[in-house]
Amino acid sequence: MSGSLWLVPGEGQDRKDDLPDVPRPQRPHWAAPDPVDELAQRMGDLIAGAVHPDEIAAIIESDGMSDDQIKLTYGRDNSFALAEELWDRVPRTYPEPDRPFTDPWRVSLLGCLLRALVFALPGLAYIVGSHLLSGPPDARGLPAGTLPLLAGALTGWAWNQALAHRAYSWLGAGERWPAARALALGAPAGAVAGALIAWAAAGIDADAPGSVAFAAGQAGYLGAATALLVFGRERWLLCALAPVGLGAALMAVYVPPDPVRTALLVLSLGTAVALAAVTVLRCRREPRTDGPAPRAVASVPYGLFGLAVGVLVLHTALGDVLRYGAKAQVAAPAAVALTLSMGPAEWLLYRYRSRALAGLRTSTTLAGFWRATSGALAWCLLCYLAVLALLGAAGTLLWQGGPPADASHALGLLCLGTVLWIALLLQAFGAVPVAAAVCGAAAIAQTVVLATGPLSPAAGQLAVCGTAALVLAALGSTLLARVTAHR
Repeated sequence: MSGSLWLVPGEGQDRKDDLPDVPRPQRPHWAAPDPVDELAQRMGDLIAGAVHPDEIAAIIESDGMSDDQIKLTYGRDNSFALAEELWDRVPRTYPEPDRPFTDPWRVSLLGCLLRALVFALPGLAYIVGSHLLSGPPDARGLPAGTLPLLAGALTGWAWNQALAHRAYSWLGAGERWPAARALALGAPAGAVAGALIAWAAAGIDADAPGSVAFAAGQAGYLGAATALLVFGRERWLLCALAPVGLGAALMAVYVPPDPVRTALLVLSLGTAVALAAVTVLRCRREPRTDGPAPRAVASVPYGLFGLAVGVLVLHTALGDVLRYGAKAQVAAPAAVALTLSMGPAEWLLYRYRSRALAGLRTSTTLAGFWRATSGALAWCLLCYLAVLALLGAAGTLLWQGGPPADASHALGLLCLGTVLWIALLLQAFGAVPVAAAVCGAAAIAQTVVLATGPLSPAAGQLAVCGTAALVLAALGSTLLARVTAHR
């Protein structure tokens, strides 16, 4: 029959792509409006901005619609089926924010350099107080007072790193007085612990009373400086360090009497403690909320991180001395360069976060975001290493009688700088257990290499820190490529 369409059984299924598309029948103009269209119009902005149908399903469920209501009202089985329908009906649009974008990670370079100066100035106390550290080398051939100072410094770094995290946790919860109270209790306890450990390292009979007294003052200063830095009182701390700076300037012209040098050290310490006490007491009338207290155990990885970093830095400054005794040269320029580089390092940490945020706004795929974050990591790290290399070269040229400026020392310093900067970056993103584990393993490995003697201190640092730098670079590139890490 000419008006009929004859199909061989099974042939229509095989050739259905050759058939013309049948248009979807339109609803008559007199029919009731489609409830799905009404829902699409009512929730159009939310649906258009969704990146997956499941996000639309979550919006539907949050609107209070159950599956039974969806079946009755919209004729779909559940929220996911309705979400698929809405996803197909509403085109994707991602409007720009109403207000202009502001980068929250832009900070002043001058402020970061001021913090670097605050970090570096305490080193002048070792010059002003050198009369307290004078004396014959000990039985191991180390300079007088080396072990008490090392023990007290490591204790202070570990304790105050954990204490600062504890205080910052309270501040992050909006609790200024609990943060101040934690500092008021923790800083004196850390100072006492540092002094006792320094005294124990010097020997029960107090073989080096001057070094023990200096280490006790160092422990007290670290606690006071922690309180001031947590509350952003860098300028106050700079004022407290003015007597030490004055003493170092005087010693460039002539050597003042020992009582004058001791008085300058005591004045600087007393000023720092007094300013820290004022800062803490100012918070006692701050309002309290009933929020939960942060867990104290969460601060432990930060203390371990501070201890590991302290060991690595001390190996850089005193590795040759610890291996070869007093006849070896102290690598003070490397330690000074690391200290001064902390200001640019902090600024570059903010720059990384700024560039990563820009990548988050412009990237449309996970691979694109990984390229953006990895590129930002490489750029910021290279900038920091350039600054560190410049400071290290300048210190080596200006420091008379310092260690030779050979390739192993320079590369070891750059590897350590890589470890420190990436570890600080991971710490800023909350991945401090990873940073503490890698830095702790590197500190243990470098100590073992120094004690057993298969390599020189410079070669050992290059091998250990180079390996740790590669591990941290891989971890940083992987962990920070996750979008959720940048919330």
